[in-house]
Amino acid sequence: MKQHIHIVGICGTFMGSLALLAKEAGYKVSGCDLGVYPPMSTQLEEAGIELIDGFSEQQVALKPDLWVIGNVVSRGNELMEAILNSGLPYTSGPQWLADHVLQGRWVLAVAGTHGKTTTSSMLAWILEYAGFEPGFLIGGVPENFGLSARLGKSDFFVIEADEYDTAFFDKRSKFVHYRPQTLILNNLEFDHADIFDSLKDIQKQFHHLVRTVSGQGLLISPKADKALNDVLAMGAWTQCQHSGMAEACEENAAAQHLSEPTAWQYRLLDKVSNSAEILFEGQSVASLTWHLSGEHNLQNALHAVAAARHIGIAPALACEALSSFKNVKRRMQLLAEVGGCRVYDDFAHHPTAIKFTLEGLRRKVGGESILAVIEPRSNTMKLGVHAEALGEASQEADDCFWFDDASMPWSLADKVSREDGSAVIFSEHDVLIDACLTKAAKGQPLHIVVMSNGGFAGVPRRIADAITEAMQLSENIKGCGNE
Repeated sequence: MKQHIHIVGICGTFMGSLALLAKEAGYKVSGCDLGVYPPMSTQLEEAGIELIDGFSEQQVALKPDLWVIGNVVSRGNELMEAILNSGLPYTSGPQWLADHVLQGRWVLAVAGTHGKTTTSSMLAWILEYAGFEPGFLIGGVPENFGLSARLGKSDFFVIEADEYDTAFFDKRSKFVHYRPQTLILNNLEFDHADIFDSLKDIQKQFHHLVRTVSGQGLLISPKADKALNDVLAMGAWTQCQHSGMAEACEENAAAQHLSEPTAWQYRLLDKVSNSAEILFEGQSVASLTWHLSGEHNLQNALHAVAAARHIGIAPALACEALSSFKNVKRRMQLLAEVGGCRVYDDFAHHPTAIKFTLEGLRRKVGGESILAVIEPRSNTMKLGVHAEALGEASQEADDCFWFDDASMPWSLADKVSREDGSAVIFSEHDVLIDACLTKAAKGQPLHIVVMSNGGFAGVPRRIADAITEAMQLSENIKGCGNE
């Protein structure tokens, strides 16, 4: 008889992906969430997983073998109180994953403030391209796979290692449960101000993660990231290979009279195509030609290549795989290209992410016009922790449309205004979309980048559809006039 697990808080990216893995592994899976919502609810229903709307205590009557609790659940939750009062067996999502999926496998984990989803997707694709058929759980949908999680057919499992807390009864970061053999530390900044009081609090959690990597494993970390260097200085028992941009690494080595090169380096060959040479221990080992923009993505790729080499995949083969990497949905995902206008959907939760994305696009499009449409939606941004950085982060955009839903306890206008009036704040989605249409109608090459870490009321797709419809109507009218 199949063991039955009931997942409380099932529609989040992590818990929904966990549900898919459990179903694939042969468990009977059901779950509940508040206002069961797509796109995860759609994936789960298509997988035959029963979903219940809400957290009613009546669900205790389902009598699953185990309750798996998401971190969206807190004390006072009606169902959770019933579980506790009845003395029923429960565990967290990360702990269940560690015990039932990751145990005995070679885990390749990607942690850091930025680029986790993209880098883990790159790494999973490299392993797939090389014939390893890895399992993975990623906080997004890699377009090369079309799904966010699978068990795989080998001992290798790639996971996006999130520093958010595990559950109300386990306040450690999720990633301390994963025990990776290969660990990428992408970068580290202050984030998640709703659960961390300071950067030092986050660094403590990252050091807990470092402590779990075996002495025969591998740590991969950027040479120039002081916050991560401070973490490693707390103690590391695993070989660490540092990474960085070749020119910066060479300047730093010369300044400090260092003879040993940074282990992994990339040298930018062409700013428009974002092609690069990959170096390992001072020797050229591969070249990368692909369609992704931004030096942040070159750093992500460098880390993925380094991690793949740890399990025996040659850098040249890894770069060959990346030449066919399609990126992740909502990472500069092109939604429409019509009449000289391109509309992209991008996931942005932090000013640094906004800055990197816009800088990468600027290098690619040169002097063509960029319109950034930004919703500062993350808990940290709403708290105002990064308010001072938002204006500078968006400087590469010629125009910025900001959305303010009046939930922020600080003035967005005070932080992002521009003297030339090219930064405009909107409070209604329809008005914002109309303003984008007006911009697109001017006819010059225009790149509209819509940035949010949430659904944004479907604004990215609505802008793309509205512009496409308007352009097609204009062409039809011109066509009629020529008849």
